[in-house]
Amino acid sequence: MNLLRGRLQRLTQQLSSIIEQLPDESLADAWQVLQPLYYDLYMLTAIQESMQTIRPGDAMTREEALRLLNLP
Repeated sequence: MNLLRGRLQRLTQQLSSIIEQLPDESLADAWQVLQPLYYDLYMLTAIQESMQTIRPGDAMTREEALRLLNLP
């Protein structure tokens, strides 16, 4: 895992200069590839933060959520 961590750290250090060199068409293509990862990481961070702040009784049961969704 340390090898992967090191590779990702080197990539992130070089990323800003690489992005500046890309033409607009390539930026759009790169975003299409990275967008799912970006959103996955965003949701993972939100889930981790909520797990730290949630208390018993803060979350709805499945039945409560379905009842709320079925309201007109």
